[in-house]
Amino acid sequence: MAAKEERWRELAEVKRELAERDWFPATSGNLSIKVSDGPLTFLVTASGKDKRKETDEDFLLIDEYGKPAETGHSLKPSAETLLHTYLYQKTDAGCCLHVHTVNNNVISELYGDEKQITFQGQEMIKALGLWEENASVTVPIIDNPAHIPALAENFAHHADAGSGAVLIRNHGITAWGRTAFEAKRVLEAYEFLFSCHLKLLSLRPQLVK
Repeated sequence: MAAKEERWRELAEVKRELAERDWFPATSGNLSIKVSDGPLTFLVTASGKDKRKETDEDFLLIDEYGKPAETGHSLKPSAETLLHTYLYQKTDAGCCLHVHTVNNNVISELYGDEKQITFQGQEMIKALGLWEENASVTVPIIDNPAHIPALAENFAHHADAGSGAVLIRNHGITAWGRTAFEAKRVLEAYEFLFSCHLKLLSLRPQLVK
């Protein structure tokens, strides 16, 4: 119980910071944080909630099968809980953040046919743990089928490390890390790279793409 309460506070703090950036339009997005490994349990945002508000029903505990691990409430987990389940089963990630922003949706559409976008030489790449000179990082872009198990299976192919990110075409970014701090740092770094790239594209379109 103490672990659950501590993880709840961590996830609530992340949610508060992302809400202040207005990264949860129209109740979109979902967040989770791992509570235990044996058996696997994690907290995930409840479906349909306004994430700019803070209540006692913001999150619910989920088991290793993606189902509610506790009774006595009518909350439903995020529709995309299965993505979080696969991530925690396959990697040592401890927190997963999914948000919809204009920038990440535009990037995913611009480069969706290429299935990825690569950034190189940006100082912000160091936030992703890549410190070599002129480092590059590539973000995969996957399709967005309406069938969540198909989406989750596609996502799982790219969820092979403790931290990382995947763009879902016209459906936001999913970023994760071993801790809530790391997951937020990864998310913020990619959102900066997306914003910077689109700004450059608007200023000198013939040179960027």
